[in-house]
Amino acid sequence: MRIVVGLIRDGIGAKSLARRLGVSKETTREWLLSYRIGGEAALMGEREGNRKYDYETKLAAVLDHLERGMSRPEVMERYGIASRTCLKQWCQDYRRGGPEALRPEAQGQAEGREIQTETGSHARTAPRGGERVSQGEGRVSGKSPRPAGVEADNREKSVIVSTLAGLGHPLRCLLKIAGLARSTYYYLLSHPEPVTRPDIEPMVAEVFHRTPNGCGHRQVRMCLVYEFGVRVSHKSVLRVMRRMGLKCAIRRPNPYRRYSSYQGDTGAKPPNLLERDFAADRPWVKLGTDVTEFRAAGGKAYLAPIYDMGSKEIVAWDVSRHPDLAQQQRLLAMLEEKLPEGADPILHSDMGWQYQHDWWRNRLGELGIRQSMSRKGNCIDNAATEQVFGHLKDEFYTGREFASYEEFKNELDAYIIHWNTRRRQIRLEGHP
Repeated sequence: MRIVVGLIRDGIGAKSLARRLGVSKETTREWLLSYRIGGEAALMGEREGNRKYDYETKLAAVLDHLERGMSRPEVMERYGIASRTCLKQWCQDYRRGGPEALRPEAQGQAEGREIQTETGSHARTAPRGGERVSQGEGRVSGKSPRPAGVEADNREKSVIVSTLAGLGHPLRCLLKIAGLARSTYYYLLSHPEPVTRPDIEPMVAEVFHRTPNGCGHRQVRMCLVYEFGVRVSHKSVLRVMRRMGLKCAIRRPNPYRRYSSYQGDTGAKPPNLLERDFAADRPWVKLGTDVTEFRAAGGKAYLAPIYDMGSKEIVAWDVSRHPDLAQQQRLLAMLEEKLPEGADPILHSDMGWQYQHDWWRNRLGELGIRQSMSRKGNCIDNAATEQVFGHLKDEFYTGREFASYEEFKNELDAYIIHWNTRRRQIRLEGHP
């Protein structure tokens, strides 16, 4: 550019300068105009001191160039604009944010000058695409920052760069710091991320909040299909739930020793009739039972259910403060009321002391129920019942506090009724 300044100082014209340097005549005219208005400093790209342009001048120049078709040299000469870079930047701001983007913001301009002065050293040390804008500088309202050490993706970078550019920071510097190509930046701005199925959000929220801790996307999808008649895939439901921030709490291993009813060989050991075959083509063929422990209202509570592997229903249950024989007696009394006449089911359990007790074994014989028992230390032998406890604690119990035992018991009874009447099962093709 110093050669251009020297030739212009010697009085060369636009055509001769274009022919000598091999550039277009429009470019040389702009050089001559910049030199005439702002001198050598404007042509060399140096700062013009404290010279500023007001909002009205910026807007009028942009409208003349973009709307009325005036060339850049004509606009620059008409409004006394010394640098074509200024006019180009105003046009970009106008296209991106309209007239309001041309209004000056003192704080943003100051921050832009700071970034511009620091870009040289920062950009040299930052690997391409590996650096983020300084901490707190590029935070976007409504978006939570990623964990430390996790790099933002290109779409998040484009949002941050667009926000900072709107505050007056030089776009060229921001793109260099973020490691974004200019074409990638403008493509992402012109192609916003599509929103998946916003029409089902109210229905998703209604289904999710039927249980205290919500439910998974497969359960939500089955309810949408069979209750609301919506055609949707489970992946679309998962995307919608993630966008809405709906997530079912997942249980974690207990920090204390979990309840175990095994107390050694205290009685007879029936054979394992199921042998991990939990499939049943109709109700009242294969049943499962177990006992699980909860911490509630400053104490412990125990649930003993009987699960039908054919209908996927909890056909009998009892909640108690103590896992004693009285609980099992109440459980079998409830089962007796529902047991169909002529049914000959298998009732499978683990090797807990309750299930080795003489009373339990004799009572099952009186009801015409065949007893089956898992091997020692093999919880997978009773996986059908264990998975009920898993879903129950995910959707009802995890992370909750209860004021009293009665409150816990009433809400657990209500959840089991929900399980039997409204909760849908994949193995039953979406039916409850």
